[in-house]
Amino acid sequence: MASKLAAECLFCKIIRSEIPSFKIHETAHSFAFLDIGPLSEGHALVIPKYHAEKMHELPDEFLADAMPVAKKIAVALGADNYNILQNNGRLAHQEVPHVHFHIIPKPNEEEGLAIGWPTKKADFERLKELAGSLKL
Repeated sequence: MASKLAAECLFCKIIRSEIPSFKIHETAHSFAFLDIGPLSEGHALVIPKYHAEKMHELPDEFLADAMPVAKKIAVALGADNYNILQNNGRLAHQEVPHVHFHIIPKPNEEEGLAIGWPTKKADFERLKELAGSLKL
């Protein structure tokens, strides 16, 4: 396995086959399997084979590998509507402290990811300042 893996991490244990999973795809940098608490049929996870809690801590080659894997899963599912979800930190709803991407089919209103999007009125001067400070 290319990476450092945390000894007690649930997802690292899945990668090492210490915990069984319903594996659907694997590359040198990623491991994909079906979620055992799915929001809809086909709900899958893509996890990097490098232990990092948050996306910004993940080496780029692992991040670059994960999205093509997620795309292949979405295509294989034949999902017309789906979400790709990735959370960073407990406050942002991350349950397992290992970077992971959910592929969640949205076949109808009742199944799949249900979210609210509480938008706020933007202060355009503040947006201009923020954009200037964030330019990479």
